[in-house]
Amino acid sequence: MGEDNTVTAASRFTLQQGTRVLVQVPQQAAGRVLMAMLAVEPLGWGDYDQVAFTTCAGVQQFRSRPGARNAATEVAVEVACVELQVFVAKSGAALQSLITAIYHAHPYEEPVIQLIPAQRSCHVRGMDEDNPNRFWNQKSADWVPAAHR
Repeated sequence: MGEDNTVTAASRFTLQQGTRVLVQVPQQAAGRVLMAMLAVEPLGWGDYDQVAFTTCAGVQQFRSRPGARNAATEVAVEVACVELQVFVAKSGAALQSLITAIYHAHPYEEPVIQLIPAQRSCHVRGMDEDNPNRFWNQKSADWVPAAHR
């Protein structure tokens, strides 16, 4: 494994070790949390950066226990939240600045942050560019950003 955490190389892609970071956050605060993450980590993915995924809103539930900042509740309460998902080619103590940024920007006392060991694949630049399935080799689909049409 090299400095860039590359573990395997194939003619079309490489595999890298890292961490999948999932953060549940109220939808209104998701942009602020993502910007805080980007301030300390470029979220690179091959030739791209700022690569993140935000789910549709779902329901997060929790029950405050005695001693928490909020008043204890007898039953679980519900909050509409999204989940931010990113990959970083880091693990362990190397994640400290990213986690610190999330805690600073997140509105919760105890944010739900999951750190999952993961691998990702990244393309080898210049490979397979004439593939007819690539969006640039087809009539532009609606999902293709205007900047790439």
